[in-house]
Amino acid sequence: MPAFKTLDDLPDINGKRVLVRVDLNVPFSDGRVTDATRIERVAPTITELSGKGAKVILMAHFGRPKGQVVPDMSLKPIVHAVEEVLDHAVAFADDCVGEPAEKAIAAMTAGDILLLENTRFHKGEEKNDPDFVAALAANGDVYVNDAFSAAHRAHASTEGLGHHMPAYAGRTMQAELEALESGLGNPKHPVVAIVGGAKVSTKIDLLENLIDKVDALVIGGGMANTFIAAKGIDVGKSLCEHDLADTARTIIAKAEKTGCAIVLPVDGVVAGEFKANAENETVAIDAIPADKMMLDVGPQSVMTINEWIEKAETLVWNGPLGAFEIEPFDAATVAAAKFAAERTKAGKLTSVAGGGDTVSALNHAGVKDDFSYVSTAGGAFLEWMEGKVLPGVEILKK
Repeated sequence: MPAFKTLDDLPDINGKRVLVRVDLNVPFSDGRVTDATRIERVAPTITELSGKGAKVILMAHFGRPKGQVVPDMSLKPIVHAVEEVLDHAVAFADDCVGEPAEKAIAAMTAGDILLLENTRFHKGEEKNDPDFVAALAANGDVYVNDAFSAAHRAHASTEGLGHHMPAYAGRTMQAELEALESGLGNPKHPVVAIVGGAKVSTKIDLLENLIDKVDALVIGGGMANTFIAAKGIDVGKSLCEHDLADTARTIIAKAEKTGCAIVLPVDGVVAGEFKANAENETVAIDAIPADKMMLDVGPQSVMTINEWIEKAETLVWNGPLGAFEIEPFDAATVAAAKFAAERTKAGKLTSVAGGGDTVSALNHAGVKDDFSYVSTAGGAFLEWMEGKVLPGVEILKK
């Protein structure tokens, strides 16, 4: 039983005005949407509400207009893409509040779908201004939030509306929260976290939160070099934040206290330059040449990582193990991702992954659809993993 209200808790909504916050911040070029994934994600909620006879009023932001009307950031050009995904006509209102919104909503009948103009064309959106929230609230009877990706922001359309009317999680928000709950909220142990990426500085909060919750923390990517250097090992020309050595040592010490295993590379693939198919060799971690940089973890390290994945009941993954964008430095990320996908498909592992680079890496490995859940929400996923309160989720709680 979820701790938040979902569409299953909705009363009869036939003829009711339902305000639905969605994420339509889709890539757009040459007059067309180049990737409709985010539209596809919110389609089930919109279709279900429309099918139940609601007047479905969609609210979204697009880009960063900073409270100004910026024609290039209008949502109008994406109406056609939304219609194609939903296989349903979608009307458009030239503003999200005031007369344009009122007129468009007054013209709706049961089951109709309307998209309001970019909420961020108003300064009140990001400020969560009470007057703007009240103006948005005048458009509807019920509030549904289906934009987990914006749930870490206390904006008018993501949090403020929940104080004015009954608030429910849409199907995508529900799926995301249930997946996250199984990943870190109330997971089956052993729990293994893989954290990669370039810099420790961007993930200090994340590492400190995970140490208390997981049984093993696998550190890869450029971050691993900082930890290796903190142990007094020379990492050559590798990307490394030497000024964070003390932070790395503190994290290692804290992990020892909580009984969380820190898994660092034991070997690495090194090259003299950062480019595709650069001449490379695999060396032990304490034998990185002074003029080389580590661009991927080595095969011995992958074996160790896979042994931990094999022991795990739950895997949480954020960030690649190496410079996966260029061959052959994608090998470790691909191998570990494929192994995790096999375990998941065999029903032996719950695997939750998220964050921009992570989604790209799993796509690259061809296994994105084989994980239990892959979150496309960058900032919100990271803040949730860091243990932070997400305002857009709090407002949905029972």
